[in-house]
Amino acid sequence: MQARSSSTSYNDLYRPLKLLGLQPRSFIPHSTSPPTPSSPLAKYSTTREFNERRTSQRKSLCELIPEELTLLGSDLSVPGLHNLDLSSELYKRHHRPRSPLVRSQTEPCYLSTTTTRPIHIPSSKTMATLTPRDNLNARVKGSSHIDFKTATTGVAAKSMRNEISHLVSTCDEHAKKAFDTEMQSFFYLFTRYLSERAKSVDLDWDRIKSPADDQIVAYDSLSQPHNHNNLNKLAVLKVNGGLGTSMGMTGAKSALEVKDDMTFLDLTVRQIEHLNTSNRVDVPLILMTSFNTHEDTLRIIKKYANQQLRITTFNQSRYPRIFKESLLPCPKRADDDKTHWYPPGHGDLYNALLYSGVMDQLIAEGKEYLFVSNSDNLGAVVDEKILQHMIDSQAEFLMEVTDKTKADIKGGTLIDYEGSMRLLEIAQVPSEHVEDFKSVRKFKIFNTNNLWINLPALKRIMETEGMELEIIINPKTNEDGQSVVQLETAAGAAIKHFKNGHGINVPRSRFLPVKSCSDLLLIKSDIYSLQHGQLVLNESRMFETTPVIKLGDHFKKIQQFQKRFKKIPKIIELDHLTVTGDVNFGRNVTLRGTVIIVANEGQRIDIPDGCILENRLLSGNLNMIEL
Repeated sequence: MQARSSSTSYNDLYRPLKLLGLQPRSFIPHSTSPPTPSSPLAKYSTTREFNERRTSQRKSLCELIPEELTLLGSDLSVPGLHNLDLSSELYKRHHRPRSPLVRSQTEPCYLSTTTTRPIHIPSSKTMATLTPRDNLNARVKGSSHIDFKTATTGVAAKSMRNEISHLVSTCDEHAKKAFDTEMQSFFYLFTRYLSERAKSVDLDWDRIKSPADDQIVAYDSLSQPHNHNNLNKLAVLKVNGGLGTSMGMTGAKSALEVKDDMTFLDLTVRQIEHLNTSNRVDVPLILMTSFNTHEDTLRIIKKYANQQLRITTFNQSRYPRIFKESLLPCPKRADDDKTHWYPPGHGDLYNALLYSGVMDQLIAEGKEYLFVSNSDNLGAVVDEKILQHMIDSQAEFLMEVTDKTKADIKGGTLIDYEGSMRLLEIAQVPSEHVEDFKSVRKFKIFNTNNLWINLPALKRIMETEGMELEIIINPKTNEDGQSVVQLETAAGAAIKHFKNGHGINVPRSRFLPVKSCSDLLLIKSDIYSLQHGQLVLNESRMFETTPVIKLGDHFKKIQQFQKRFKKIPKIIELDHLTVTGDVNFGRNVTLRGTVIIVANEGQRIDIPDGCILENRLLSGNLNMIEL
């Protein structure tokens, strides 16, 4: 298996900007270099001082450069024109290699196991930038082979740059540098989007192949762990930025009670605490939050102060939504309503780890491996067999995949694309091949988003070639009905950057997400019990598979779900359940076999206390038909 080379040519580096008609300019050399420190903390300090001196002459990184001012002439309406010092030495900008930086608003918060008082890592004052500074007035020369989209990309990039500059100018002074850097990261993603849109190069479907046998390793073939002490090299990260809006929630989804009055976070903390105490190891828990969940999470984790684990939180990026027609940002000010912003997907994990300082902190503590999963996947627990395989195989990246069913047709899958391992998401699939993508016959596995990452390898990649993940275009509609676009990335797409990255085909039990109230009913039921925070399939269940549950729109929101079930039914012998319409369940209801309950419009069905339904179709007129 071939990994992408860590060296990147000059032309590759600037290809997106050249497609926009923007010419890169070289760095201005500096006469001094940062001293070589003797310790990680010294390195952190000296690098910060060096970069502070290096950027001291610059104002906002989003302000226009002198060349742009010359071309704009007397257009003094552009933000930043009055304050720009044209006599100062111009420091050119470059997005690789990326300098370490810490966003002052989202510095890591360490929670001690003996006190509720957070301990903060000092923030670096340096502000790195991710995009080159180019002449944004450079026009794309028209020719017979350049279409309209290509001819307008330079204009769109310049307009977006001006709007970003205005956004930065509206930010509070104490947070301006951090916000400025975040907007630079967004702008680089936006210019990549423009260049890819201009090229209009679709995925070559004929080049997609199923992964080879050695690219997907069977879980059953993994050897048992040799030494529990390897756990001391591990950290666990939960992606904790979701709100659960599809279930009618307004706060952090991880605060939802899912089993025996315990929340997602409660179960995760219980699992890791048991791992630490039973093996006498130190596995820390890291929570990557979003601007939607950060405050809630900081408040919630205080109750874990006396648990036997360390908890770290850090915030991922906040990007502006883009109007689909004008390609301009939705927010007008940095403090605009949250609905105008979005967290750019879990692919932002790598930048956030780097910029927050968490990656360097973990490496300084001797952590070599990071297990990443979604906070709502209750099957994603630490597995020592997978950790041992990662060590033995010297793989820098592992992705857990599992066998695909008809319920998983939209899940991303691993493919072999021109000899390289890639993650293929449904949003990247040409419309004429969507049905092929959903096929269980052609794509037999899908990504669980349980990822195992070698931390030193991640640091090497981020400081050399950087992460350039495939852009996922997520169309949305604003509250006022306007069409907007979110540019996102997926964490699993990073597999192409790592050496010997491959998949592990794991049992379905390692993928138990709660995305809907149908999933919640299954988790809350007697199908599962809890052992040290981990879900365990009930031994009384005759089959290893779990029942299929489909609840209609009347059960869509968590408030409706809780109201319609006085008590969760017993479903240990259930195969299939479909419920639609105005249906309410009493206490101690038992469901067996296949049960279908349909209340038509204007009708209501109440399942009485103690009722047993086995292989029944129950319609609105309360007729019971044996199946």
